[in-house]
Amino acid sequence: MSRLYFLTPDLDTTVNIAQELDDLGLTREQVHVTGRDWQHLEERGVNNATLRQTSDVVHAAYRGVLYGAPLGVVLGVLVYFILGPDIGVGATPIIVGMGIGGGLFGVWVSTMVGVSVHDAKVDKYEDELERGAFLMMVDVSDQREERIRSIIHRHHPEVTIDKVTAWERQHHLGTGD
Repeated sequence: MSRLYFLTPDLDTTVNIAQELDDLGLTREQVHVTGRDWQHLEERGVNNATLRQTSDVVHAAYRGVLYGAPLGVVLGVLVYFILGPDIGVGATPIIVGMGIGGGLFGVWVSTMVGVSVHDAKVDKYEDELERGAFLMMVDVSDQREERIRSIIHRHHPEVTIDKVTAWERQHHLGTGD
């Protein structure tokens, strides 16, 4: 699955492309749009992007569990060896409990940070979005990507079609989801 980004100049172009994508069989869950004038998108039936698509919140939560749970387990082992014999609780409940607690704490802390980190393309096109442009995030299968690109580019040559590159993914925290 690939995510294509269409930078559209105005509301009418955005609505037209959303309708074309619908005609091509893409669902509302595959097309998300962000922009300064998002209220008019809803009025015209276009799916607005959420924090999930415009920030790093999903990947941040994943990283929170990935680092928080093992850290909680290590802390649980330390707590057991320091306090375990004195409180009369076995190692397993302490270690498992601390692992779960560490994972939950990691998710909580990292999602607070992830909400503030924009998707790489949202950051890249922030100036255009402030001037009234819209950014469409379109999730397509790898097999359909080129066909979708060519149809949209042929009908709307003024639209910038982009994709998160490997360099952007490596050098920017936010990759949206």
